[in-house]
Formats: sequence, structure tokens, C-alpha cells
Amino acid sequence: MQTQPEAQSPSPSSSPTAQAARGPVQPDEDLVRRLVAAQFPRWAGLPVRQLVTAGTDNAMFRLGDEWVVRLPKAEWARGQVEKEQRWLPRLAPWLPLDVPVPVGEGVPGEGYDQAWSVAAWLDGADAYAAPVADLADTAVALGRFGAALRAVDTTGGPASSRGGPVTAWEDGAMAEALRALGADGTLDGAAATAAWEEVLRLPRWDGEPVWVHGDLLPGNLLTRDGRLSAVIDFGALGAGDPACDMMPAWTLLTPETRPLFREAARVDDATWARGRGWALCWGVVTEHSYRGKNPVLADVAHRSWSQALPEYGHGD
Repeated sequence: MQTQPEAQSPSPSSSPTAQAARGPVQPDEDLVRRLVAAQFPRWAGLPVRQLVTAGTDNAMFRLGDEWVVRLPKAEWARGQVEKEQRWLPRLAPWLPLDVPVPVGEGVPGEGYDQAWSVAAWLDGADAYAAPVADLADTAVALGRFGAALRAVDTTGGPASSRGGPVTAWEDGAMAEALRALGADGTLDGAAATAAWEEVLRLPRWDGEPVWVHGDLLPGNLLTRDGRLSAVIDFGALGAGDPACDMMPAWTLLTPETRPLFREAARVDDATWARGRGWALCWGVVTEHSYRGKNPVLADVAHRSWSQALPEYGHGD
């Protein structure tokens, strides 16, 4: 995940030409009202309220009581809406937890240049803001969710942006992050480097592509009454190596509940090892990138690597 600074949207009176000259329009409540009124007049006049999230790809807006509007706010999120519109209705019936069901696909307009989506509202709060009460129950439920997702036929499905080796995702950023976090004492640089070298020696995955969510962070898990109730944000959805979907074992769970998740997920030793490598690498790179910018994401990242690193056994 990456982040972009928020920008002020042009005033409603600005022409599309003038807006384009000033750069891409950033989503705000006024833009959503205009887009909805122009493209979904049956919902025109419903109250619009922006939701505060730590997400870096999309802006989210409550539309009335029943709907949520999702607009990409970053260039790298282009194409996510079309993918979710096509695949979520096909995957949802096979999954044991609720997922967002699209009810409308918006097109560029009002100076905004990307597709956007309207989905049914799912009650609940994210698992970072409202932690689950029973981690053991959550471990089993989330493991079963991933197993069910991987069991669905991937014919025609897109490749996931996180469905390859973790080195393809980090693209050289890990070395700099290790140096920076080691130099300021955030982590034990020698231990983390030795663990990363172990990750680099792991055999590549050579199985058939399976569906992966790709971003099972606490912010994309909804809880209701203390229980895991839904999985949201399928922007990284696609087919590939299932290792990235093992990350909740370290971003959310504890040493005591990790085995429950692994058993329910039904993955082999090699996939589990690659998943731990994702937790280490994603955590180190993301904390380095977002501390001081996105404290929620940086906090989740810190937990990810700090839970994974001791399992390599290179510390004191």
C-alpha cells in the first residue's frame, strides 16, 4: 500500500477543462453528491458523509443508510473498481463471511477520471478500531475464509498484484528500510537482515494460481459485537501464490492463535514460511514508509514485523 496527500477538490462551478488543468480531482463529499445525482438519480438527495479510514487506495463515503460509495484516490488504484464489479458477485456466494456486493458502477464524470462504485453498506467497524473479542474464533473464521476463497475456480481471473514473490512487491525497498530502522534502533538490524536473507533463500511457489485477497489487514476486516463479520477492500484481488494471505497470522493474531489460523487455512509448510516472509518484509517496508504519515498503518506494520521476527530465532 502507498499513500498520497489529500488535495482540495475544485469548486462545483469549475468547468471540467479548468479542473483538468489543475490536475486530477480528489474525492470529496461535494463530488460524490454530483456524481450520484448525475449517474444514479434515484439516490440523489441522500446524505453523503466521508468516512475516515487509514486506507491509501480509495476514499469511502456513506450514502444514506444503505449504501457506500468507493472512489479510487490514487493512480495505482486504477482498475480496482472494474475488477471488484466483475468478480465479487461471483465469489460472494462461496465465501463464509460477508463481502461488499456492488449495486452500481459509476463512470468518470464531473472532472473525476476514474470508475467508481456503489455497494451495499456492511455494518461493523474495522478490526483495528474495534478489535475482536475472541482471537481464537477469529483465527478459525479467517482461516476458513481464505481456504474457501482459494477453492473457487480462477478461470479468467486477473493476476494479483501480491500474488508473486515478496521480492517483486518490495522491489529493493527492503534493504533501505532495514538500514533506516536498524540505524535508529527501531529494530535489531542484524537479526532482521539475517531473517530477510532466510526469506530470500526460500523456494519460489510453483503451484497453480489460486484466488488471494491480497490485503487482509485489520483495517479490511469488519467486526460486529466483537466477532469477525466481513472482509472488505478487494482491490488486490487476483490469482497467484496464497502466501500473502497468511499475513493476518502476524498482523492480527498471537503466537497462541496462529496455529488455529494455519490449520483452518489448510496450507503447507512452504506457504506458511513464505507468508511469514511477507509479514516481515511488508512490516519493515511499510513502517519505514508511513511512520509520521499514517500512524494506523505504521502501527499495524510494526506489529507485523515484530511478531514475525522472533520466529526466525536470530535475536538475543
